[in-house]
Amino acid sequence: MPVNRRNALRGGALAAASTVFLTRPVFASAATPVAAASGVPAATGPIVAAYRQLQSGINRPSPERTAALANLGRVAKAYNDTMSVAGGGAPLWMDLPLGPGSDYTTSMYARLRAIAVDWGTPGGALSGDPAVLTRIKAALELIYASQYNPGVGEIGNWYTYEIGVPYYVLHTLSVVADQLTADELARYVSPIKRFVGNPNVRANNTALVETGANRADKGLISIVAGALLGDTAWIKTGIDALTDVAGGGAASVVARLDRAAGDGFHVDGSFIQHDTIPYPGHYGIVLLTALAGAIHVTQGTEYALPQPLKDKIYALVADAFAPFVYAGALLEPVRGRMLSRQGETAHDIGHQLTVATLVLARTASGKTKTDLNALAAKWITEGTYAPFLKIPDPERFAPGPDLVATPGIEFAQDMLAAHTRPARTTATHRIFGQQDRMVHVTEDWTSSLGVSSTRISRYESINGQNLKGYYVGDGVLYTFLPNAKGHYTDAYWPTVDPLLLPGTTENDGPPDPKFGGVPVGPNPHTGGVRWDDKHGAYAFDFKSWDGSLVAKKSWFFTPSGVVCLGAGITSTSAAAVRTTIENRNLGEGGKGALTADFRRVATDLGKASALRPRWLHLENVSGYVLLDDASVTAVREDRTGAWRDIDTGANTKGTTTPNTRRYQKLVLEHGIKPVNATYAYAVLPGASVLGTVGAAGVFSAWQVRANTATVQAVQVGETLLANFFAAGSVGDVRVSGPVSVAIGRCGWGRQLAVSDPTQTQDSVTVTVRGKSVVVPLKGSFGATKVVPL
Repeated sequence: MPVNRRNALRGGALAAASTVFLTRPVFASAATPVAAASGVPAATGPIVAAYRQLQSGINRPSPERTAALANLGRVAKAYNDTMSVAGGGAPLWMDLPLGPGSDYTTSMYARLRAIAVDWGTPGGALSGDPAVLTRIKAALELIYASQYNPGVGEIGNWYTYEIGVPYYVLHTLSVVADQLTADELARYVSPIKRFVGNPNVRANNTALVETGANRADKGLISIVAGALLGDTAWIKTGIDALTDVAGGGAASVVARLDRAAGDGFHVDGSFIQHDTIPYPGHYGIVLLTALAGAIHVTQGTEYALPQPLKDKIYALVADAFAPFVYAGALLEPVRGRMLSRQGETAHDIGHQLTVATLVLARTASGKTKTDLNALAAKWITEGTYAPFLKIPDPERFAPGPDLVATPGIEFAQDMLAAHTRPARTTATHRIFGQQDRMVHVTEDWTSSLGVSSTRISRYESINGQNLKGYYVGDGVLYTFLPNAKGHYTDAYWPTVDPLLLPGTTENDGPPDPKFGGVPVGPNPHTGGVRWDDKHGAYAFDFKSWDGSLVAKKSWFFTPSGVVCLGAGITSTSAAAVRTTIENRNLGEGGKGALTADFRRVATDLGKASALRPRWLHLENVSGYVLLDDASVTAVREDRTGAWRDIDTGANTKGTTTPNTRRYQKLVLEHGIKPVNATYAYAVLPGASVLGTVGAAGVFSAWQVRANTATVQAVQVGETLLANFFAAGSVGDVRVSGPVSVAIGRCGWGRQLAVSDPTQTQDSVTVTVRGKSVVVPLKGSFGATKVVPL
């Protein structure tokens, strides 16, 4: 079965010898140097030795390491036992046929890498076995001759030839380099030289300049491959590629872009890959991992990265990544098509971020080191659903993620042994206008939105992945709770009803028959305003894929919950229109009482209950307050699906094993062809029944001030939060154009906060109690501007 090195390990009951997948390397300390390779020039040997540590670790003993090695040995031994090195055209593994193309080559190198790493790790099942070494050498030659050499052409995915396979080759070579001659190293590195000799551009199209994660990967590959050969010019080219010296810095991977969208990091902390996809939850971490590797392998050598560059890299962790981590996992709205990967759940990629952060901390000093370690300690401590140090199965939740990630365990324990104090969770409301994402953090729960605009894609569905992500950019409200840390990881995406995602307003007809690609949204109005760490507003001018349904949607974030307003809901389709309040994964055979106005709601599977409640409460999940007279349909159902249903990618395909999960749906019915319909409700994550009742009563923390197609507004104490979709007014506030505003007290005075969700206006005039203020917005990219009143 073909794999991709960005695919983490698959779960399930499949045999290890045929289903274990490897991903990018984890990092270890350079505290225990490895002798310079006999085939590697002494001058560049330290780089190779350091890269070997990224594979085999530092031999720090612990029960967790012993368990990890046992798992590694089981997998590596299975691969070794089933590998044939007879040659003569016979494949190394019967299920991976030889031949041109990229479908199976990655898998071959991945399996060989597992064998080599176990052979090179002290205490491994195959450690130091000369017969195994002979087989590794033979396999290297066979794959080189038939699959990956300077004479092959790129067939299929370019990535396989230029990044995926080169990484696996380097993983393997770094472990056995001291057992290879200089000629042998040169032979096996030669195809890498062909495909990554110039890391600044795509080998199959030199007019295409590499950006983001791809550039960082190629930079690290060049550094390590150059070190294996003693090719100092190639090493320097790899280092220079990180900041794009050849291009004058235009494609520097650490540049902060002062524009909307586009690949790379942005001034507001956003990270984009594929031009229009928010990707801190995958490609951003891929990039960070490569940068951490580059720092690690060059540390203490003449090629060490300059301190200003390292400081920029260190700063990325807290700014671009940490806001999107909950309980050690990455939030769904920044994971793109990776939602559908069985082998890369939010926890898997969270482990990889943790490892990258730890290695960065090991190369940092002072407060930077302390802060990075504190974040890693927080994620390890809170990540109880997928424990970082305890790996019961090498196919699941491996730090890195990797096969069993022994090095990650070792240096994590080094950090924890120093009694590092985990970073605290503090209230945070942050808007990332350059990637149309936001995050709202309280001490008890976190929420985020999946939206889109003319700048940001509605979804990404390419390479056979994310095959049912029809509406992930249509206003999904994600809530993350401390008692359900595995909610989205637990087979959510293959089993959830993809037409009824929480927060979305959709027709109940079929999705786009031409679904696929990376289409941007039809309207520019997406964004919001931040008032303080505990309050903010977000607006979304929604239009369905076929243009038959439109709606103005707003979310108002507070410490106790999220007020959700919809207006102008108009449809020309013959299909009924629905807004989904909740569609919660209760787990396999899950339970939980549903209460409406103190009365238990029937939860017989498949039985729909029509309700007109003032409030609802779902046990151990949330409270829901209806702020207008609405009809709610409640349905509890079991849904079955397989990961293969949503990912058939050649290198990432999921298993066909069926998963059944129980869901609780709460849906608002707007009927067929509604005109200017509305909704108003509040979601209270983690609230008790009494807390829900209180929020529904006269002592509610908020009051809806307006809910029209022009303005949606909520009063929270003395603060007004409002989203204007056009010029208009609410109370004593009037605006000249589409903006989000927040007005309230700040110290002894009053303050106005303004943002332009359309990111198209030069300025807007806001009039409060007869006083007009012109707020400049040009070039703000949706950022909040604060003006005293």
